[in-house]
Amino acid sequence: MIIGIPKEIKNHEYRVGATPGMVRLLVEAGHQILVQTHAGDKIGYNDGMFAAAGAKIVQSAEDIYNAEMIIKVKEPQASEFPLLKEGQILFCYLHLAPDPVQTKHLIERKVVAIAYETVLDSHGRLPLLVPMSEIAGRIAIQVGATSLQLNHGGRGVLLGGVPGVSPARVVVIGGGVVGTEAARMALGLGADVTILDRDLTRLRALDALFGPALKTLYSSPLAIEEAVARADLVIGAVLIPGKTAPRLITRQMIQKMAPGSVIVDVAIDQGGCAETSKPTTHGDPTYVVDGVLHYCVTNMPGACARTSTQALTNATSDYALMIANKGWKKALLDHVGLRHGLNVCYGHVTNESVAHDLGYSYVPAESLLA
Repeated sequence: MIIGIPKEIKNHEYRVGATPGMVRLLVEAGHQILVQTHAGDKIGYNDGMFAAAGAKIVQSAEDIYNAEMIIKVKEPQASEFPLLKEGQILFCYLHLAPDPVQTKHLIERKVVAIAYETVLDSHGRLPLLVPMSEIAGRIAIQVGATSLQLNHGGRGVLLGGVPGVSPARVVVIGGGVVGTEAARMALGLGADVTILDRDLTRLRALDALFGPALKTLYSSPLAIEEAVARADLVIGAVLIPGKTAPRLITRQMIQKMAPGSVIVDVAIDQGGCAETSKPTTHGDPTYVVDGVLHYCVTNMPGACARTSTQALTNATSDYALMIANKGWKKALLDHVGLRHGLNVCYGHVTNESVAHDLGYSYVPAESLLA
């Protein structure tokens, strides 16, 4: 199979869909790999390294998009939509539920779009989302702590405090991978951390993992309202796989927060879990609503692009190899978890959550594969 690795063009996105090590793995399996020039320059993977791994270096995105399969990181941008071809395999993050424009283009181009964020493993987990969720959860605390500084528009609170001075109050909404890693980082810096979730089993696991240093609360509208009002930093870590994130933090809750408090909405990829959230970029990451600083960057792991690329390709390599070796139909028939990753196929929406949220007819993947 001919596989294309384009240079990412989203704002300040320096991750790349394959490392030289992943390229070598695919080449040794008999596949031809095209890498767009300078695709990995910013994170220390130059053209020479990709060439040494067996890739052919090409100049333009048009050259890349002649490939049978495109492996990238973020969803196609507006200038890339016209380059997509019928029957072409697109393997990357898509986050379609809050993005009707992208969904419409993928349907019209009749691509085979397999989304990292909805692939399941044999235990029902999200193996291609977990690495970026781990990184995003950790970055959320780093950027939240920085945003709390007066010189960044915050209220001048040090996350861990100092002897004789109380630490910042951090509230994490959602106890999944993002929330767990955010709590880990915040506790490590000495913050006063509360995490909310509706899954009591998960709350028990978090209590056992972190002990009495972490406060756990059963999530309800009143519990969220009271916790957010007291918080210096709120981390939105809500995820319903494939679906638009529920708006659990209302504007009325935001208005009760102290001026200079901070919200980092990691759920922004799926539309955001705060009513006041809107997508931002690394180039212009924050804005203020009712005195509260909002950080809503849609590709947060891109800030640590080298670490993120390595973590992501560790997870995606085997799946990419499976698709390339077997072809997409056989791979999806053989692997039910990978089949869950199919979101759009030859003009049909094959993810039930995306179809429901955007008003499309849902076509099960099995009916197309048959």
